[in-house]
Amino acid sequence: MFDLGTTFLQSVERNPRAPALVDDGVRLDYAQWGERIARVAAGLRQLGLARGDRLLSVLQNRHEAATLHWACQFAGVVIVPLNWRAKPEEIDYCLADAEAKAVFFEGVSESAVRYSTAARAVPRIGIGADATGATHAWDEFAAGAPDGLPAQASADDISLILYTSGTTGRPKGVPRRHRHERAAALAHVAQNLYRRGERTLGVMPLYHTMGVRSLLAMALVDGAFVCLPRFDTQRALDLIEAERVSCLYLVPTLYHDMMNRREALGRGTGPGPDIASVTKLGFAGAPMHDALLRRLQAAFAPQVFVNHYGSSEVYTFSIDQDAVGKPGSAGRSGVNTRLRVVALDADGVDDVVGPDVEGQIIVDLRGDEAFEGYWKRDDANAKSLRNGWYFTGDIGYVDRDGDLFVTGRVDDMIISGGENISPVDIESVISLCPGVGEVAVVGLPDERWGQRVVAFVTRRAGEAALDAQTLDAHCRSSDLPNFKRPREYVFVSEIPKSPVGKVLRRKLTAGEYTPLAGGANPAA
Repeated sequence: MFDLGTTFLQSVERNPRAPALVDDGVRLDYAQWGERIARVAAGLRQLGLARGDRLLSVLQNRHEAATLHWACQFAGVVIVPLNWRAKPEEIDYCLADAEAKAVFFEGVSESAVRYSTAARAVPRIGIGADATGATHAWDEFAAGAPDGLPAQASADDISLILYTSGTTGRPKGVPRRHRHERAAALAHVAQNLYRRGERTLGVMPLYHTMGVRSLLAMALVDGAFVCLPRFDTQRALDLIEAERVSCLYLVPTLYHDMMNRREALGRGTGPGPDIASVTKLGFAGAPMHDALLRRLQAAFAPQVFVNHYGSSEVYTFSIDQDAVGKPGSAGRSGVNTRLRVVALDADGVDDVVGPDVEGQIIVDLRGDEAFEGYWKRDDANAKSLRNGWYFTGDIGYVDRDGDLFVTGRVDDMIISGGENISPVDIESVISLCPGVGEVAVVGLPDERWGQRVVAFVTRRAGEAALDAQTLDAHCRSSDLPNFKRPREYVFVSEIPKSPVGKVLRRKLTAGEYTPLAGGANPAA
């Protein structure tokens, strides 16, 4: 298999004048971008970074970050991208754990880098005038004479290390080889039906597998990566219209915010920004509730609407290319994947459950997209890797048609009165109630039931009258079993989420929210 540097060279050779990279004030074709990448690769070598060395990147999705990612692939250097909101202690930990030899940062991450003890001991390359405290300025670092684009890496070299969010302990490094990354990008192209010359909105962060996948997939199809450094609903809509973006791959939260903004604009001035260029929608990272699926289908009328279920460790678990046709379904295993659902208490991999029975979702590690184990974490490997299979930590079931439904995380399962209750199907029902913006369901301690089902809800604009009684009546009139019906509704201004849009249920269970009027315990 080709390494990733050679993969980029394919586009340079095949279609050198095709639009490749768009950012504020920057517009490059593949030949021009290749020259910039060559200069940065030369800069890495001048820093003393050699094949197999690691560097930290603490950057937003700007053109320099995308260029650095590709330069590392050519130089054989392992990029370790971190959340640009990282704290000094997170930088300290990841620098030491990855044994990184340089840090790239910008103004928004300058303070964290400045107060990182470990960062003081390595070269610090600053991007932009407000990236003070750098040992090297990007403009000088990237201005050297390029010596072509020789690929220094092989397909078996490590391409990058992604660090998990670490919500339950120390973050875990996920090393992925060039062949893993290329196979995942090829699968992404196939599963989303991308064609040559696609244009995507590059807003999912490059420290997240979804953002990396969008970047690599565009090179495979001679497509354009339209940078959006951080998500802004109006800016996203403007870029879709101005750059004729053809495909979107986002977490549900970003779609939700974008639809709210577009609908608000439409009520005031007409139909809202033009989104007709978008023909392919994809989402991942979290379930998408039925109401949002319907809104997106009505707004975009896409040719393909893909629910992608996967992780950093194994990019694709399963896909459904008609997300609206069977709401909630994660479809079937991807082109490089095998999966199973085994008993909730299973230690082995052969205790497969029958149709419609909830269990643990596990994935075959022999797949081309699968990693081989966590970075220096034998404890994590022992927990998640068993007999050649990856235990995802997710719960789900396969229906009688053979389609997978993901019902939650093992840690999110609510046990009330001895019943196992998944939050996902409850959230889908509540999302269909008129006036609901977002919803997250958790289990809170209860003296009688062990845990009681509690729904946290935001109201859509102009729906101040929505209250607990209305929601309870809606749930009673649905097909939701009574034992799953929420015993309490809490209205909040926002649902807490991670930087990439995943709902942080732990914050709700810890009481980290501000309640609004209208919540209540409805009659049992």
